[in-house]
Amino acid sequence: MKRVTQLVLMLCLILSGALCYAGSVDGTENEKGTPIDVIGKALHGSSDKSGSINASIDGHYLTVSFTENLGQVAIEITTASGGYVETLSITTPNGLQFYIPNTGDYIVNFTLPNGDEYYGEFTVTD
Repeated sequence: MKRVTQLVLMLCLILSGALCYAGSVDGTENEKGTPIDVIGKALHGSSDKSGSINASIDGHYLTVSFTENLGQVAIEITTASGGYVETLSITTPNGLQFYIPNTGDYIVNFTLPNGDEYYGEFTVTD
């Protein structure tokens, strides 16, 4: 009887592990969040780098990633009315995630080392 109990417990453990793995694989295959269009605001004669900046909003989480080395990029998040939310500087290529606590309309600004500026507008909903 002890052997049967151990076998059943082991099968339950393996089954739960397989289900957890299947759920995590399913979660990574589907891109989460709504993409944010990044638009050039002030370009100083250089090529457009908006395709190298990927931003998306998923609930209250803003995710930003850079696909190429753009140097030290300043990221500023403000409300649509101009209120300060957060400012950060990051070395690229890299990515980061911001938590936006309040619902509403926001703007994320990216300033590259050469002075080029890009922005994206997004809405946080519950």
